Amino acid sequence: MAESRLIQGRYRLLDLIGRGGMGEVWRARDESLGRHVAVKCLKPLGPQQDHAFTRIMRERFRREARVAAALQHRGVTVVHDFGEYDGVLYLVMELLDGRNLSQLLDDRAPALEDETPEERPLPLADVVDIAEQVTDALAYTHGQGIVHRDLKPANIMRLTDGAVKICDFGIARLGHDIGFTSRLTGTHVAMGTPHYMSPEQISGSQIDHRSDLYSLGCVLYEIATGTPPFDLVDTWSILVGHRDTVPRPPSERRPGLPAFLDDIVLGLLAKTPEERPADAGELRAALAAARSATAPPPGPHPVRLALPAQATPPAAGRRVPYALGPAGPPLPADIPLPAWTHSMTTGHKAIGVTGLTGLGEPPPDHTAGLTGEWTVVPADPRATAVARRDTGRPAPPPGHLAALAARHSAGLSLGRLGRWEEAGEVHRAVAAERAHALGPDHPDTLGSRYEVGFTLSRTGRTVDALREFSEVAEGRERALGPDHPDTLAARQETAYVLGQLGRHFEAHEVFAAVLAARGRTMGPDHPDTLRCRHNLAYNLSRLGRLEDAHRLAHEVATARARVLGPDHPDTLVSQYEVAYALGQLGRWPEALAGYRQVAAGRARALGADHPDTLAARYEVGISLGRLDRSAEALELYGGLVEDRARAHGPRHPETLRARHGLGVNLGRLDRWDEALTEAREVCALRERVLGADHPDTLVSRREIAVGLGWLGRWTEALAVYRQVADARARVLGPTHPDALASRDDEAHCLEQLGRSAEAAALYRQVAALRRRHGSRGH
Repeated sequence: MAESRLIQGRYRLLDLIGRGGMGEVWRARDESLGRHVAVKCLKPLGPQQDHAFTRIMRERFRREARVAAALQHRGVTVVHDFGEYDGVLYLVMELLDGRNLSQLLDDRAPALEDETPEERPLPLADVVDIAEQVTDALAYTHGQGIVHRDLKPANIMRLTDGAVKICDFGIARLGHDIGFTSRLTGTHVAMGTPHYMSPEQISGSQIDHRSDLYSLGCVLYEIATGTPPFDLVDTWSILVGHRDTVPRPPSERRPGLPAFLDDIVLGLLAKTPEERPADAGELRAALAAARSATAPPPGPHPVRLALPAQATPPAAGRRVPYALGPAGPPLPADIPLPAWTHSMTTGHKAIGVTGLTGLGEPPPDHTAGLTGEWTVVPADPRATAVARRDTGRPAPPPGHLAALAARHSAGLSLGRLGRWEEAGEVHRAVAAERAHALGPDHPDTLGSRYEVGFTLSRTGRTVDALREFSEVAEGRERALGPDHPDTLAARQETAYVLGQLGRHFEAHEVFAAVLAARGRTMGPDHPDTLRCRHNLAYNLSRLGRLEDAHRLAHEVATARARVLGPDHPDTLVSQYEVAYALGQLGRWPEALAGYRQVAAGRARALGADHPDTLAARYEVGISLGRLDRSAEALELYGGLVEDRARAHGPRHPETLRARHGLGVNLGRLDRWDEALTEAREVCALRERVLGADHPDTLVSRREIAVGLGWLGRWTEALAVYRQVADARARVLGPTHPDALASRDDEAHCLEQLGRSAEAAALYRQVAALRRRHGSRGH
């Protein structure tokens, strides 16, 4: 694009003045108006993107550019024009004469080794002035319903006349969709630069204008002290710092800063949005009051200012700020955890509840009580506490235990971000060090091994996961007792993994035993008891006991609605299982109603773009197809493809699953040319993303053969059917039901080609394999 030097016959590119995650910025001349402008050229979408995604992103770019162009405020960069030229999206903005805050800090960085880092921060008067101007701009944009999402020093310009402007409104939100500006590509974390991300962005929760206020707090902290609040060695440590750690007051890093700046910055950096200022207007009032050295004006919404941990003695029930590592002491065991942990329970998996598409119900996120002590606080008051055991080992240094606890927490965060291989490496290392320092049966050692087992199950090493969970269960039984909640959690995981391995009879026995123990020690309505009953219902359906599965799932859903509420994620998971059982029983109208109810409940509770909401919508489409309502299913899948691509990316397996459903329903509507094209594209993407022999890839390849057959192209269809049959026999075994079904497909194709003798011989061969397969009791 730069080679042409002229865009749309109007904007002549002169000098490259910046390059970033989303593209390049050029100084240019508007030939029509004779003025200099800045032209931002976004990275080309390129041929590697599928056409549907490219179309979606171009439309979203236009929409977001219109949003940015509509903003008219002295503190927001003006957007003059936007468009697409030669396949590249571009923005035309006012050309600013100044430096961004990141550059200003770099300008002040020590040039010589003997200079002190205190010279890097900006003067206090500049910090306050910048804070006021940025706050004014945010008050305006938030009033327009716009959240920036990626506020950072590089996006804030200080002009030569002293004015301050925020850049990239609207484009920041576009970056979230395309995935250009995030350093966490592929993790599905909400967009943002790690040093300036709010805890709710990190957790993937819904965000609002208060997320921008948190990011502003990070910016003010950096320009006031010279470093961000969490300037740690790697991205994951930074994210964990935002989520788990109260930063040191700015005045500790730069002595002499006034107390009001500590109060304002720490108030902005509160872990939950509710603890921050309610809006930018409230923050502006606090800044004005501080400047005039008067108290903040009274009102119904006083500024919520966090105080240093040493400022006041902790009152009963008050959440005391805390920190890990060098920023402060470890969180005391008796201090309540922040609000984002309220849905977590000790001893369960470090993932959120997901749709039941084949593995039952995973337990919710958790945090471990990692104290380095043998005293275990039971989850139920009726459970027996375990006293500290004298192992004869020298007491490890407290600092070492705290470091291990922090590394364990980092491993949990990696898991929540989907980085299972890395999480497993962290947990294995921590488990080994804890075994050496504390002993192999110490609860913390077993807690780390429990997480190792979970990462193994998430990376497909199910046999290894079963061995790990079994050993953890045995160790916990020795250390904690057979009915301790953590022992039961490990035993329940062994049952879950047995189900993953298809050993449903054994899984049923373990689930039943754990359920009896949970009911005895916790009561029938305890959430963990209900979770076990749910998994038992799921396993019953896999044993073919569909009526029993439906009855039990319905009972659990009713109990969870009573105990947890009708829109609690666990309640909705059980309702999902009820709908699944109804579908297996052929009661598709009831299944459709159930899935729609779950989708609506999840949209209310989790958000429209949450993976679980989208999973329920997918099942609505399956039900519509089963009821021969393919036109409705096609419309649903079209919207689902767009939403999946926006939320997770065009190549995400679930986006491709939705596209597969779209193609199937195109075929059901006799639109076979379109169906074949869709099947080919999805198969090619699945092969690149999942591998050539992945079951989903083979399903798509079979769909290509189906389309070829309906178009009368039977010779081509036969070749594809044989590819699928050979791959399934190689991967699953020649007697696996899917491999045998593929041989039947091959025989049917031979019939259509008039090769009846070959078809009959193949049918006989498949029938014989099925008889022998069945006679072995499989």
